[in-house]
Amino acid sequence: MAARDERVMVSEQIAPGLLPRVLNSFDMVAIFVAIVLFIIQASVLQGAGGPVAFSYLALGYVFFLIPGALVTAQLGLMFPQEGSLYVWTQKALGPFWGFFAGFCAWWPGVLVMPAIGVLVAAMLQTIFPGHLAHPWQVGLVILAVIWFSAAMSILRFRLTQNYVNFQFFFYAAAIFVIGLAGVVWLVGGHASANSFAVHRFFQFNHANYTFFGFVILALLGIEVPLNMGVEIVHPKAIKRYLFWGSIVVMAAYLWATFGNMAVIPVATNNPTSGIIQAVERAFNHPMAVIVALIVMWFFITNMVVYNYSFARLLFVSGLERRLPAAVSRLNANKVPAVAVVVQSALASALVIPTFIILKGSDTGNKVYLAFQAAVTVIWCISMVLLFTDVFLVRRWFPQKFEEVRTTPVGLLNVAGVVGALTSAFGAYVVFTAPFDATLFTTKAWDAWVGILTGGSAIAAALIYLVSERARKAAPAAPVETTASAG
Repeated sequence: MAARDERVMVSEQIAPGLLPRVLNSFDMVAIFVAIVLFIIQASVLQGAGGPVAFSYLALGYVFFLIPGALVTAQLGLMFPQEGSLYVWTQKALGPFWGFFAGFCAWWPGVLVMPAIGVLVAAMLQTIFPGHLAHPWQVGLVILAVIWFSAAMSILRFRLTQNYVNFQFFFYAAAIFVIGLAGVVWLVGGHASANSFAVHRFFQFNHANYTFFGFVILALLGIEVPLNMGVEIVHPKAIKRYLFWGSIVVMAAYLWATFGNMAVIPVATNNPTSGIIQAVERAFNHPMAVIVALIVMWFFITNMVVYNYSFARLLFVSGLERRLPAAVSRLNANKVPAVAVVVQSALASALVIPTFIILKGSDTGNKVYLAFQAAVTVIWCISMVLLFTDVFLVRRWFPQKFEEVRTTPVGLLNVAGVVGALTSAFGAYVVFTAPFDATLFTTKAWDAWVGILTGGSAIAAALIYLVSERARKAAPAAPVETTASAG
């Protein structure tokens, strides 16, 4: 009985009474798209060497995205609580692994925020060539985007989500134009910039198999919308967002990759701005500028979604007394403002030394790239835990498992195994080649990524041990002071 009791969380009893239910099905789809659909991946996949990129996308959908949707639906319907993976893993494996999974799900959000700011700066440089020539200028852009996201994330949640939903339609239009560029180029009598011969869809080799890893990275985050589990109006929104969100993501990546590949040769493709190059070449410069502005606006909005989504994991950690209770406090708008400010400050602390103090030196670039690699490994580890959870929650909560089950058990089991193995491969592939071979040897790269990943795991374990000692030394604070408004 003790084992079952330790799976009961304070947050699942308190959070529903603190946070308003405001998210509908469309809101969840918009959040899912903002987290998962980084359309510049259509340019990145160009480096796979042609149509084999489509094969890797298909494999990613079959072995990762679809299994992830099936497993997330089961876990989300069983425990639609704030904190998603944190809650599910504590139910499956107990408090330590629950916190560890929560940390592995949260830490990537902080580390990715500077990277999103870099993409905003890259779009500005595409629109205004020659500007932002100095690393400190890029750093200021990143900081501005981070703190804009913080300001938006502490507003009334319905207001912030309406802004995200509004941007969604412009983003969809921009993606449509990117794919349409390929159609216009071919209909206009031009030859495809890359061969679409059937045999090229099956040119798997050691030189390009790592692109399957990039596909996995492009699909990470399927569970993140459920960080706001208790803020969903109706449980039906969980299945709807997983179904429609997955359809949108799969179609958008295929469509935009086609547009980029039909218009831009591999040799001249820019992994960040290739999609903009495609629009300019197929249409004209003004159209390319419009699409670039919308994509840049998406990255700014995407930062907002990352900030408020991942802040919920800090909020849950505060309620569980794994972190100081202050991070679980809500402001007058009933959102975890302290958690937003804390993680925004942490993200800023990564930007200032890298871009402003080190001024983009080799050391600064190494730190930045190594952190991005480590976050990839850590996030994939969290996904291994997610896929494993589906087996263990069935053991501990068989009745609840059957009450909400909409997928045959055999199919769920296959999804869990396949998803876990694919996630592990996504982590492994990071170690196979440096993100920048001019800055790292393979040995040095493995050392940087291994140390940062191991250090993050050790930090999670130490925080848990310290919190355990504090919990045993002092009784739990009353609910009113643990998560009070203001």
